[in-house]
Amino acid sequence: MNNGYFQISLPENEPVKGYLPGSPEKAALKAELKRQLAEPVEVPVIIGGKEIRTASKAPIICPHDHQKLLGQYYIAGEQELLEAIEAAEAAKAEWENMPWEHRATIFLKAADLLTKKYRAKLAASCMLGQSKNAYQAEIDVICELADFLRFNAYYVQEIYKQQPNNSDGVWNRIEYRALDGFVAAITPFNFTAIGGNLSTAPAMAGNTVLWKPSSTAVLSNYYFMQILIEAGLPAGVINFLPCRGVDFGKTVISHPQMAGFHFTGSTGVFNGIWNQVGQNIDQYVTYPRLVGETGGKDFIFAHASADIEALTCAMVLGAFEYQGQKCSAASRAYIPESLWGKVKARLEAETGKIKMGDVCDFTNLVNAVIDRNSFNKIQSYIEFARESKDAEIIIGGKCDDSKGFFVEPTVILAKTPDFKTMVEEIFGPVLTVYVYPDDALEATLTACDTATIYGLTGSVFAQDRAAVIKIAKALEHAAGNFYINDKPTGAVVGQQPFGGSRASGTNDKAGSAINLTRWMSQRAIKETLLPRTGVSYPYMTEE
Repeated sequence: MNNGYFQISLPENEPVKGYLPGSPEKAALKAELKRQLAEPVEVPVIIGGKEIRTASKAPIICPHDHQKLLGQYYIAGEQELLEAIEAAEAAKAEWENMPWEHRATIFLKAADLLTKKYRAKLAASCMLGQSKNAYQAEIDVICELADFLRFNAYYVQEIYKQQPNNSDGVWNRIEYRALDGFVAAITPFNFTAIGGNLSTAPAMAGNTVLWKPSSTAVLSNYYFMQILIEAGLPAGVINFLPCRGVDFGKTVISHPQMAGFHFTGSTGVFNGIWNQVGQNIDQYVTYPRLVGETGGKDFIFAHASADIEALTCAMVLGAFEYQGQKCSAASRAYIPESLWGKVKARLEAETGKIKMGDVCDFTNLVNAVIDRNSFNKIQSYIEFARESKDAEIIIGGKCDDSKGFFVEPTVILAKTPDFKTMVEEIFGPVLTVYVYPDDALEATLTACDTATIYGLTGSVFAQDRAAVIKIAKALEHAAGNFYINDKPTGAVVGQQPFGGSRASGTNDKAGSAINLTRWMSQRAIKETLLPRTGVSYPYMTEE
């Protein structure tokens, strides 16, 4: 037991390295890329701290060169998932009773290991396994992931400080307990930082976790799991479980001891989980906490006073960085007729400069989409637009899967604001533009607000301050993260807590204290210092 109040200072965001020519980080990264391409790895299931190799396995390939094998991963089945539940339950008591500062220290150490000893290794695995360029990998698997670890440790401390008032002779206290059971986490391919955050945030609050990483992000997620173990994470606190989603749902989500579910992925999958929990609600020991960030159909809305250069820069980077595979990526834009001619010309010029190809060529801005299913889905939307009388492909549109899953940055011009690619999530490098009459601003704002089921991110471009106020108000519920004169991507932990509502999730803001409170259960304690001994009340005395 300690006799001091330990203090974690407010963190600073991890600086983003530039990987400039001749820099040590660029040399180290290039060497690591070469090493990982030459040395395929085996990724095991990890349960209770033990590596398990099952009878079922699958390959890990480079999306930009699907003939290159990075290794293979083993797949957990029902037996392994049940063993993981037992391991999580076995580890729970000791973990939740560990002093919070010792739990926090493990994750702070993991952040330092990530940003120092293993920076090149993690960045290279993210580049090769998820087809990210060096900058996108740096801001994801290094900076954002380290920020999650450091800021979340700080937020846990700040939450624990929050205590109630006292009255005369009474000392009131709040204990922040872990949830009564384990937490299940299902994480996506597009951000290793999300995988790391969804599994570690509940653990920081004293919970044990079953983590199902995406099958197309196993490599970088596994290397992060190794970092956690090296940092001192006790066996069974986080169990690493590459597996089929249907098996995880059948065995883990429906288990009576599941007390929380942390998710990032598609709206459809989250809806299915929510239905499954509802159908099993009488079986749970406690009502499960469901936290999800799901789909998006994110917008850029331009006013006639917008700066054209800033607007088009945001359209290109917002739509095409990481091949549009961000929940926040700009996928629809509303441009006034008075600006369209100049916007189109600059959009064509800037998009024409983009190089696309292998991540090992650092001159490429755009790389491959994640897998064949994604490639086929994106291509189908492009072909739909190509054949429609209500749209025109004005930039890009080519798809080539002969070597890797490459989709050209594509701009579709839609004749109506409810065209299919203005409404449905594509999750690829496809931006649809609707050009609206300048005098139809209010109707177009209504269309932007109501066209889709989502409400994740969006931005407005305007120099006219009154227009900024008007547009921001009209689109108040259309985006949980709203940007003024900036692209709708790039939220930073500790600066722009991330999440949306409507069909985009529960808006429990990853990268903020709000998310951490979801993994805690309060116990209010009242201690009376001098308890009363008399039964009668004063009002009972007759005059």
